[in-house]
Amino acid sequence: MSHPFDPGYVAEPFVTLCSEYPGADVYPPGQFRTEWGPIFHRGRLDGSARVLVIGQDPAQHESVIRRIMVGEAGRRVQGLLRKLGVTRSYVFINTYLYSVYGSVKAHTRKDARLVDYRNRWLHALLTGSRIEVVLAFGRVADEAWRFWRETPAGGAIDLAYAALTHPTQPESASNGNKAKLADATTALLRNWNKALQAVALRVQHPDAPTPLVLYGDTWTDEDRIGIPEFDFPAGLPAWMREQDGWARRAGPDDLAKRRNITIRIPKGVVA
Repeated sequence: MSHPFDPGYVAEPFVTLCSEYPGADVYPPGQFRTEWGPIFHRGRLDGSARVLVIGQDPAQHESVIRRIMVGEAGRRVQGLLRKLGVTRSYVFINTYLYSVYGSVKAHTRKDARLVDYRNRWLHALLTGSRIEVVLAFGRVADEAWRFWRETPAGGAIDLAYAALTHPTQPESASNGNKAKLADATTALLRNWNKALQAVALRVQHPDAPTPLVLYGDTWTDEDRIGIPEFDFPAGLPAWMREQDGWARRAGPDDLAKRRNITIRIPKGVVA
């Protein structure tokens, strides 16, 4: 059986970008989990991408796999891309290279070194590229896009753009309250429907032309789809790709949880 995989950072300018990333001097350890290293992208770096997705920051699963949006948020966004007929021709980057710890201060968000490095990625992905649509998930992702648009290169590019609610915002906002979760999910899906209607016609080269079907008031099984094997590094075990919950931050307090990511192979994988 053949196992397609993402070869990683094998060509310029991405080789240089991955060797010149900012560290703790730009990303304060009191605001980011810099100890787990930077995580750069997911998707196509060969110029074939038609949609650019901007996310927020990596979580524990991403810290292990070294690709972004590989958990529940990624599966929901993968479902949205399929509604646009985009099953392969996409690329993801995050607003931040490192996982957020607590909250990010305004002066950190606006640090020229942080913004300039991110803009180098955006410049590499967008200038002279085939990208037709940009989707930003969450407030800080929208801010990242606006910062890029203020640059000469960003201001010269005409692309369809939509700012969307972050895919796991309902869970974050509801704090375990089922009624609040249901309301927040409905609000998110309405926001996503509005974005889909705004950008769908601008995806002129889909991988699989697909009639636009909008979301209902809650998630269905078809709305959450698996991330394809070709988005992951070579040799990744199938259970890391196909299941959630195998990685968690564990410990009796915040510091212990920061230091530890526990990986547990799901039931049924090992006899």
